[in-house]
Amino acid sequence: MKMINHGLRYLRYLRNATNAFKVHSPFIYEVYTKAIQDNTTYEDYKKVESMRKELLTNNNPIEVIDFGAGAQERHYKSSLKRISEIAKKTASTPKNGQTLYRLIKYFKPQTMLELGTSIGISTAYQALAAPESKIHCIEGAANAAAKAEENLKYLGLKNFRIEIGNFDALLPKILKTIDKLDYVFFDGNHRKEPTLNYFNQCAEKAHNNSVFVLDDIHWSKGMEEAWEHIQQDERVTATIDLFFLGIIFFKKELSKEHFILKY
Repeated sequence: MKMINHGLRYLRYLRNATNAFKVHSPFIYEVYTKAIQDNTTYEDYKKVESMRKELLTNNNPIEVIDFGAGAQERHYKSSLKRISEIAKKTASTPKNGQTLYRLIKYFKPQTMLELGTSIGISTAYQALAAPESKIHCIEGAANAAAKAEENLKYLGLKNFRIEIGNFDALLPKILKTIDKLDYVFFDGNHRKEPTLNYFNQCAEKAHNNSVFVLDDIHWSKGMEEAWEHIQQDERVTATIDLFFLGIIFFKKELSKEHFILKY
């Protein structure tokens, strides 16, 4: 039933999605055509996908902790999963990772935050896109975080810091050390209330040029409700719905408008 509902949501998205020719906002048009639809094959893509290929053959088990959807409040699920399974089922897809990479190359954020690092595939794309910037990461599972750090160091990256633990405890502490957030990728909890909680905390550190990206905005009814709530937030001026990713802007000079674009 869950897969059927997800398929129906995707069909609805396809029915409503438009292309660049129907985008009348110059800012959104440029983001869409120059970042999201950029077909350049960057060398960094090969680095990450080569790493992914190796991870897909790694059958070593590691403990993972579910702080998100499926976990009961205060009773988190712990289980053993093969690294290959994590790389296949829970890591960002090449398409999504490369979109994050292009968005960062286009906007050039200095201070970045990722909620949900897993084994570091999405982190690698984001860190490679801005090697002179700093990306703060939160991951709930210590073994997954250790594997992420190993993977990122393998790629020669040094512009990251991974904090291990529950987002509820760590996010406020990290935000106290940051003056402003240029970019945030939310990918660690797929429930409505926690998603809105983390968004609201991060939005306090947002500025006119900040860019937030939310993963799996149509993953469930709750995530769709969270996405709709964020769109209505008075601080948010424009959003882009790519079905798998939602992009959020705070630019005051933009008219309040939401775009569903082909991806």
